[in-house]
Amino acid sequence: MRKYLYGIIALTVIISGGVWLESLSSNDAPSPLDPFAQCLAEKEVAMYGADWCPHCQKEKKEFGSAFKYVPYVECPQNPKKCLDMGVDGYPTWIFKDGRKLVGEQGLEKLARESGCVLPNEEL
Repeated sequence: MRKYLYGIIALTVIISGGVWLESLSSNDAPSPLDPFAQCLAEKEVAMYGADWCPHCQKEKKEFGSAFKYVPYVECPQNPKKCLDMGVDGYPTWIFKDGRKLVGEQGLEKLARESGCVLPNEEL
């Protein structure tokens, strides 16, 4: 019975260690797009979308881990906010001055419209 218990404990420790190491390697690695996404946030450029929207998923994927810096509103969870902002399609990018870009824009167009600079390897 003790061997069985020790085996379970050892297995638990090994699995927990692996999960912990994986979380260290993938969580906070800086992305070359971090400054670009942070610039969008500073300029108050926000994306309004929905998790189920394939165009939103594609737009988020282009940013990779840097998307965490982009102001984002999940419209199905915040319908009043999205209605108040006049969002009628996903994704919708809304600028501080009220300009709206509806649909997939891509990083280059967002850079042109916002004045935020993309890193050279992304161009």
